[in-house]
Amino acid sequence: MANNITSKIAADSDDVVFLMVPFPAQSHLNQLLHLSHLIRSRGFPVHYAASAVHCLQAKLRHEHDTLLLNTSGIIFHELPTPPFNSPPPEPYSSVKFPQHFWPSFEASLNLRQPVAALLRELSSVDTTRRLVIIHDYLMNYVVQDAASVPNAESYSFSCPSTFCTFCIRRQFTGKPFPVVELEPQATPTLDNCFIPKVANFFSIQRQFDHLKHGTLFSTCRAVEGPYLDLLAQTTHADASVDMKTKQWAIAPLFPVTANDEEDKAHPTLEWLDKQPPNSVIYVSFGSSTTMSHEQINELAIGLEESKQRFLWVLRDADRVDIFNAESTILQLPEGFEERVKGVGKVTRDWAPQLEILRHPSVGGFMSHCGWNSCLESLTMGVPLATWPMHSDQPHNALLMTHILKVGVQVMGWGERDQLVTSSAIKKSIENLMASSDEGHAVRRRAEELSKVIKQSVDDDHWELNSFIAYAAR
Repeated sequence: MANNITSKIAADSDDVVFLMVPFPAQSHLNQLLHLSHLIRSRGFPVHYAASAVHCLQAKLRHEHDTLLLNTSGIIFHELPTPPFNSPPPEPYSSVKFPQHFWPSFEASLNLRQPVAALLRELSSVDTTRRLVIIHDYLMNYVVQDAASVPNAESYSFSCPSTFCTFCIRRQFTGKPFPVVELEPQATPTLDNCFIPKVANFFSIQRQFDHLKHGTLFSTCRAVEGPYLDLLAQTTHADASVDMKTKQWAIAPLFPVTANDEEDKAHPTLEWLDKQPPNSVIYVSFGSSTTMSHEQINELAIGLEESKQRFLWVLRDADRVDIFNAESTILQLPEGFEERVKGVGKVTRDWAPQLEILRHPSVGGFMSHCGWNSCLESLTMGVPLATWPMHSDQPHNALLMTHILKVGVQVMGWGERDQLVTSSAIKKSIENLMASSDEGHAVRRRAEELSKVIKQSVDDDHWELNSFIAYAAR
C-alpha cells in the first residue's frame, strides 16, 4: 500500500504546489518548516510565508538543529506586516500566559490581504493544477480567501495535542469532557490556561473553520488514537460541518533516528558523552516560559539537593522580535555552578533538543509540556517530569501523567499560582530518576511508546503520504 501511495505522489508532483502559512510563534513556525521539508523531499514545490522577522527566526533556529537539513529548496515569502511592539516578558506577572506575545498575534490578522495576493499569484501559474495551502489553525482568518480560488484547497494544521484540541473544542460547545477526574481548581480550562484576548482570537478563527478541506494533526495515531476518533465523530458547533472525513495524524515530523550530519561537537553533547547511561535529567522550559528569580533559585536548589546529574537550559522567554532584544542573563544562586560542576551543566544557549533527548545518557526530561517537547520526548523514549505553565501545556501534562502514564508531576495545575518549592522539585526528580517503582513504570511505558511511534515512521510515514496523495489527486 505504501509503495502505491509513494508512486502516486511521484507521478503528481510537477503540477501541485504547496503553500505553508504558519502562526508567528516558535513552536508553530518550527512544525510547519519540518513539514515543508518532508513535502519538498517528495518532489513538490513548497512555499513558506510569514513576516520577515518570523521567516528569519524559523530559518535560523532550524539550522541550529543539526539533525535537520538546511532550508534550501523551500521558497520563503516575507509578508508585509504592520510594525508591532516587542516588549520584554514579565516574570512577576500574576498571569503565566506570555502576554508579551500578544502584539504579534494581533498583527497576524493583518496578513489576510498579503496572503490572498500570494495565493492568487501562485495559483495562476500555468503549470499549477492545484495550490494546496497548509495553514496553522490560528491562521484560519488569514487564509479565508483560498475558498474563492478555483484550483486551491486549504488544510488546517493543528499544533497542540489532539487531546488538548478535543478538550478545548468541547469547552467551546459548552459540554466539557471529563477525561480525568480532578478538582475544579486543578482542571485546565480556557479561562485558566489563556487570557481573554486569546480566547476571543480563537473564536475569530473558528468562524472560518468550515472553509478548510481537511485537518492535519501534529500527532501520532499510536499515541492519541482515541482522541482522533472522538474528534472525527464531532460536528462543528457553528457551521454543522461533518468532521468525520479528511483528517490525518502526520507526526512525528522530525527525524526519529540519528544521521551522519549530526554535529557531535556541541558542548552539551560533549558533556553528555562523559555521563553514564540514563543518568541525566534534561531541564528545559521552551521558548515562551518566564520564571521569577525566586522560582529559578528553588529549581536550582532542588536540582542540587536531588544529587542527580542534570543538563539545564536556562533561557528567558523569547520576545516577539528575537533579533531586536537585549538578552537577559538569568541569575543563579551564588556558587551554584561551581558546586554542581561535574554533576550538572547549565547552558544559556539554544540547545539541540532532539540530539539531547536521543543521547543515551539522558534518562528524564523536566518540561513545560509544550507539545513539540512532549512528542520529541516520547519518540526518544524519555519519560517526563511535568511542569506546565500556560496554553495547551496543562492538558498535555495531564495526557503524559494521567492517561499515557509516561511522566510524574512536578506541579499539578491546581498549584499553578504557588511557588514550586525545592523540596517538591527534588521529590519529582527522585521519583523519575532514582530506583522507584513509579520511575521504573513510566520509563517502561515511555520505551514502549517510543517503539510504536518509530514504527509508524518506518512504515513509510503512511498517514503523511496518504494526505499528500489525496492533496495531489
